[in-house]
Amino acid sequence: QVQLVESGGDSVQAGGSLRLSCTASGFTDSRYCMGWFRQAPGKEREGVAAIDYEHGPNYADSVKGRFTISRDNYMSTTLRMNALKPDDAALYYCAAHRGWCGGTWDRKFEYPYWGQGTQVTVSS
Repeated sequence: QVQLVESGGDSVQAGGSLRLSCTASGFTDSRYCMGWFRQAPGKEREGVAAIDYEHGPNYADSVKGRFTISRDNYMSTTLRMNALKPDDAALYYCAAHRGWCGGTWDRKFEYPYWGQGTQVTVSS
C-alpha cells in the first residue's frame, strides 16, 4: 500500500523561499512518477511539477525558473520554491503513480496516490 507524507509548508512573505518534501512508502520499485499539485480555495487542483527516476523534471509554466523539483532517491522528492508570489499560496499535495511521468504528468486523474497536503501561505 502506497502512502505519501509531505512536510515543509509554512507562511512566508512574497519573494521568500520554501522547501517541500515528500516521502513515500510502499513503492515496489523505482518506476514511479512523483508530482506536486496545489489547490487554492475556489480553484481546481493544478499540477506544479513532476519527476521520475529516469527522466528530467516537468514544470507548469507558472513556476518555471522559480521552482525546482528533485528526486532525492526513488522514494522521495523535494520541491524547492523561490521567489514566491501570493498566487503560489495553496495547499500543496504530493502525488504518485506507477510508471514514468510522460506528457500527462499534470493530469491529476493519472495519480492514484496522494498525500494529505501541506499548506503554503504567501503574504504580500
